[in-house]
Amino acid sequence: MKKDVLSLINQRMSSFSKGQKLIAHYILNSYDKAAFMTANKLGKTANVSESTVVRFAAELGFSGYPAMQKALQEMIRNKLTSIQRMEVSNDLIGSQDIVSMVMQSDMEKIRITMEQMDRDSFEASVQAIIDAKRIYVLGVRSASGLAEFLSFYFRLIFDNVIHVGGTATIFEQIGRIGEGDVIIGLSFPRYSQRTVKAMRFSREQGATVIAITDSEDSSVAKSAHHLLLAQSDMASFVDSLVGPLSMINALLVTIARRRSDEVSKTLENLEKIWSEDAVFVNPEDDL
Repeated sequence: MKKDVLSLINQRMSSFSKGQKLIAHYILNSYDKAAFMTANKLGKTANVSESTVVRFAAELGFSGYPAMQKALQEMIRNKLTSIQRMEVSNDLIGSQDIVSMVMQSDMEKIRITMEQMDRDSFEASVQAIIDAKRIYVLGVRSASGLAEFLSFYFRLIFDNVIHVGGTATIFEQIGRIGEGDVIIGLSFPRYSQRTVKAMRFSREQGATVIAITDSEDSSVAKSAHHLLLAQSDMASFVDSLVGPLSMINALLVTIARRRSDEVSKTLENLEKIWSEDAVFVNPEDDL
């Protein structure tokens, strides 16, 4: 069970040293910012040493400052408003080079996604998708782009793909979902209530539910038969979703290789159609 950092601080406030109380009060008053600070920066902000911050984390029962920071981040990530996200991000970036910081952060998200991947869950998801009667792909708000991307390439592999989106309500589109079907739900902080309800409904109807999300404690993970964890984060008010996109790419390539004969035939036919309709720019036209 995850530790509620704020509750722990309140419970142990009377036992803290003077320096630890300075840290405690800052976290309680500005936890949205403290969660994304290094131990060194938190110490400077609270007017204590970095070592005091590290001892404070240990006093709360964490293995180290990174563990406490992670617990704080997971607790608040889905609670931050867009304005809070921008404020926190601006504080973190400070005078640093924005381009380098954002890209380095994105690289780190992909590394974490790769390291935490559950290969058994990934393999089970691949097989469930290949065996599915119908494949529903659901993602709204910032996750809608990921869902559209996944659906686009799935349609080149399968003829039973339903991208849940557009003007119709979600439940109108998944109303016939049932046994033998698979639904892939994508959601990241702040988690979509519509996605959570749709995945719960799909499981109740007997469908296999696959969740692509950032935490096993996320709302969408609770209804999933198979869980694909992909690290997400925020870059200002923008969601950084390079981790989930990389996971989707791995999923697509794996499935395409398993169905290579069918995919090759489909692409061969499509290439003829694309050529006849002049879908793509012909490099020779520029010569």
